[in-house]
Amino acid sequence: MNGADSLCDTLLANDVRVCFANPGTSEMHFVAALDRKPEMRCVLGLSEGVVTGAADGYARMTDRPAATLLHTGPGLANGLANLHNARRARVPVINIVGDHASYHLALDAPLTSDIESLAAPMSNWVRRISGPEDVADATEAAFRASLSPPGVATLILPADAAWGHVETDQPVRLSPPVPSAVNMDVVREVAAAIRDTPGEAGILVSGAAARADCLEIAGAIAAAKDVRLFSEMQLPRVERGRGRVALTRIPYPIDAALDLLADIDVLILAGAPEPVAFFAYPGKPGRLVRKGCKVLTLARHGEDLKGALEALRDELGVRQSLPPSRPSGLSDDIVPFGHLTEDAIAVMVAARLPDNAIICDEGVTSARRFFDLSASSAPHDYLMNTGGSIGCGIPLATGAAVACPDRKVINLQADGSGMYTVQGLWTQARENLDVITIIFANRAYAVLHAEMRNVGVDGIGENARRMMNLDHPAWDWVLVAKGMGVDAAGAHSCEQFADLFESALRRRGPFLIEAII
Repeated sequence: MNGADSLCDTLLANDVRVCFANPGTSEMHFVAALDRKPEMRCVLGLSEGVVTGAADGYARMTDRPAATLLHTGPGLANGLANLHNARRARVPVINIVGDHASYHLALDAPLTSDIESLAAPMSNWVRRISGPEDVADATEAAFRASLSPPGVATLILPADAAWGHVETDQPVRLSPPVPSAVNMDVVREVAAAIRDTPGEAGILVSGAAARADCLEIAGAIAAAKDVRLFSEMQLPRVERGRGRVALTRIPYPIDAALDLLADIDVLILAGAPEPVAFFAYPGKPGRLVRKGCKVLTLARHGEDLKGALEALRDELGVRQSLPPSRPSGLSDDIVPFGHLTEDAIAVMVAARLPDNAIICDEGVTSARRFFDLSASSAPHDYLMNTGGSIGCGIPLATGAAVACPDRKVINLQADGSGMYTVQGLWTQARENLDVITIIFANRAYAVLHAEMRNVGVDGIGENARRMMNLDHPAWDWVLVAKGMGVDAAGAHSCEQFADLFESALRRRGPFLIEAII
């Protein structure tokens, strides 16, 4: 066999069975190897940002890596923005980046680049394969690196390593990583801090700690010991809805975030980093906790978060799991009427959310009310842009739908950021993915208008408007979607939106609603 076959066999032996791809000439031997392996699902993205964003969405829903196939350094560079988001989401991804044959690099051909330097800022691990005999070992190392702890691993595959002959043994199925034992000294320190600050302690959760089973434990601690529960500002994934413990999300606006955490004396981190402001603002702090707040880490990303929460519960003497908080539900017959607004969309989607749906939120400013409203929706998973690099929503929904074909995926999508990776609609059509895309068509980068106010600019002129408004000319999302094979319709009123959303929920396959607000 050749090196490309060895790479493919090693991935399959470790249940890496999806490859999101945008290949080029240097990867043709690997494409041929994939063609010989029908067990591998190959999903084409028409831009590398779709490929890497879809791998992020897939990993968030499976906790396992997909492979991406990218063409040399420029192809990788095209996908870096959504790899940045994946790295911030702390999810496993295995990038396979093709390169020239090793002996061809010295000629400095047009596509030659420093792939290692391009990959390093958005990867947790980078390795160049030295030859065909190194392929299996390097691929195993990439798989381990993607899971220990979960993160982005980038494997560079020279063309001659792919086409070169190699004698290999049967591919090895690797054992999953085992988290380290819970540190009981840390647990006791955290428990003592909670006892010493009744009503003034908070727990900030992320990763596995934001899943329903862990939230039930955290909720019992919160109810018994008067502790507040928070989630990150930019959520990788949280399981929420009726019957599940509700979290308070740290808000994006800095003043609101500072107010929320102003009376917290002890903040306990469970799988999350310390919260900081998204940007620096004149005269305002970068850290969101107040001065003097003690920040303690119960367990880090990649550690046994559930075990740490269980140990903390037991150390505090909370012996019985309490029922999760149950916010009053939204009536599913709520139909706002008249002019369509972003708040009306949030109300209607939250009220009609189907059981076990997956929400991919890149609505930016337009979808901010949805999170609070949907605490009482049907049980669902909620994913959002974690790194702030816009253009993740459509690809994220694409990857989530590949991972969970039996679940309805709903993408709340701002119009400006949606255009970064609009090609993902074509992939949804080709793969017949069950995704509803809701475009908040406000014809502007509305977040930039808000940020101008945040930095003290009260009025803007023609130059600023031309950089932040998208209405001259305004594009037609319905025509764009239909041109890519996705059925679509526009809504100008609440009644039109409600009818379209109900119809989309009843059907399978991709559908786009352009909500004119």
